[in-house]
Amino acid sequence: MKNKNVGFLIVGIAVVIGIIILIFNFGLKSIVGGACSMDKCPMYDAIAIQTWVSLAIALLVLVIGLFLVFSKEETKIITKTKKVEIEKKTKLIDYSKLDKDEKIIVKAVEEAQGTIFQSDLVEKTGFDKVKVSRILDKLEGRQLIERKRRGMTNVVVLK
Repeated sequence: MKNKNVGFLIVGIAVVIGIIILIFNFGLKSIVGGACSMDKCPMYDAIAIQTWVSLAIALLVLVIGLFLVFSKEETKIITKTKKVEIEKKTKLIDYSKLDKDEKIIVKAVEEAQGTIFQSDLVEKTGFDKVKVSRILDKLEGRQLIERKRRGMTNVVVLK
């Protein structure tokens, strides 16, 4: 959200809090007026102190909201992206040592310029997840590919 919108929201909340405080104060005074038989009841002093403290807090919230409304500066999140050039290693793969399914997986990784998500391999090859995982285990054992963990999935990279 923009600062101005958040400011309006906070101002609205402060106004509602102020109204609730005043209604509550009126209710307390009417209750104390009916219950207290003395000329000067000590409960009136406690109500006054509580009311002023509550209104001061509501006023502080109001000031924060107004500050955000009239603030010129917007909070911006700046992200810097750094170009990373990946040097493609031109290591020749001997396809004669691979079986049919392994060839399909390696070719799919090569077509993706040497890097592909494992879940994309499942979609691209049409194999199920378990089969792709087992083939990748074999290829990783032969040091033809490398799997790197990225969140909830793996990135498959040709070595």
